[in-house]
Amino acid sequence: MKRILLRAGIFAVFSTLVVMPAQAAGTQRVAASASHDSKRPVVKAKVVKKQAVVRAVAVPKVPSYGQLAGLHGAHDALALKSSVAFVVDQDTHEVLFRKNEFAVLPIASITKLMTGLLISEAKLPMDEMITISQDDVDTEKGSSSRLRVGTELSRGELLHLALMASENRAANALGRSYPGGLPVFVGLMNARAKALGMMDTSYVEPTGLSSKNQSSALDLATLVGFASGDALLREFSTSTGHQVAVGHRTLQYNNTNRLVKNPAWDIGLQKTGYISEAGQCLVMQAKVAGRKLIMVFLDSAGKLSRIADAERVKRWVESIPTPASKTVPVARAVDDQRVAVN
Repeated sequence: MKRILLRAGIFAVFSTLVVMPAQAAGTQRVAASASHDSKRPVVKAKVVKKQAVVRAVAVPKVPSYGQLAGLHGAHDALALKSSVAFVVDQDTHEVLFRKNEFAVLPIASITKLMTGLLISEAKLPMDEMITISQDDVDTEKGSSSRLRVGTELSRGELLHLALMASENRAANALGRSYPGGLPVFVGLMNARAKALGMMDTSYVEPTGLSSKNQSSALDLATLVGFASGDALLREFSTSTGHQVAVGHRTLQYNNTNRLVKNPAWDIGLQKTGYISEAGQCLVMQAKVAGRKLIMVFLDSAGKLSRIADAERVKRWVESIPTPASKTVPVARAVDDQRVAVN
C-alpha cells in the first residue's frame, strides 16, 4: 500500500486574535423624568453607563498533521473520529480493522511507551533517587508540571508517573539520567525501534512534546505488542492512580485514560498522548470477547473521541459471531501481511 509520509516541513498557520473595540465605550445616556409634584418640579437624572462591547475572534486550534494531509476526510464503516486506526488480534495476528495505518504522524506521549521500555530493559535501580532539573522543564510547548525543579523522586516513581499520568518532566528526567545522558538515550530509542521492525518510527526526545517524534499505527501496534510482555509496564500504565511524597506535600496523580477505571474493560497495557500536531492519541492492549486485541487510534478529533472510538471497536468485536473468520463485515483481514505483535 502506498505509504503516507508526513515528516517535518508541515507548518500550521496561526490566526491572529482580532479584538473589535466598542465604539460606544464610555458613552453615557441621561434619562430625565419630571416629578408629578407641580409645585416643585424636579428633574431626576439617571446616568446609565453603556458598557463597552468587546468582540474577539477565537483563534482556531493548530491543525494536526493528519488534518493538513486530509486524513480526516477518510470514511470508515465504524464512523471513527480518529483519522488513523488499527486493530489486530495479538495471538492470531489477524488484522480486524485498518484505517490509514501506514500514515506517519506525530505520536505525542505515546513516545513514553518506548521510554518506559528502555528504562525497564536496562534493569537500572528503581530505588535510585533522581532530581528534577531545569533541563527537564518543557521549552517546546511550555507545558506545566507539579514536579518542581529540585524535586527528588526514585526512578521507579518517575517511570510510574510517566506511563500512568504522562508526566513530561518525569519522562525527560528518565532519559537524562540514563547512563551516557539524553543523546545516548534517544539514540537507543531509535535503535530499539529498528530492532523491533518499526521502520517508520523516529524519536528526537523521550517525552513526545516534539512533533518530530513520529510513527505509524502499524509500527505502534508492534511496540504495544512487545511492551505488553513487560510486567512493570503493564502495572504502571494501567494503575488508576498513584501518590508521591514531595517534600512536605503529597501529590495525587491519576491515569490519563479513563477506561482503566471501567469494569467493562480488561486492559493489559495502555498509553494516551496529545499535542496539537498529533491530535488525541490512544494505544491499548485489551481483552475483548475473549481475544487479546491491540488497538491504535491516532489523530482523533477530541479527548473523548478516542475513548468513544475504542468503545465502538469493542462493541463491534463483541457483536461478531463465532467463528470470527466467517463474518467480519468491517474487517479487512490481510492474507499475506502479519504484524509483529509478540
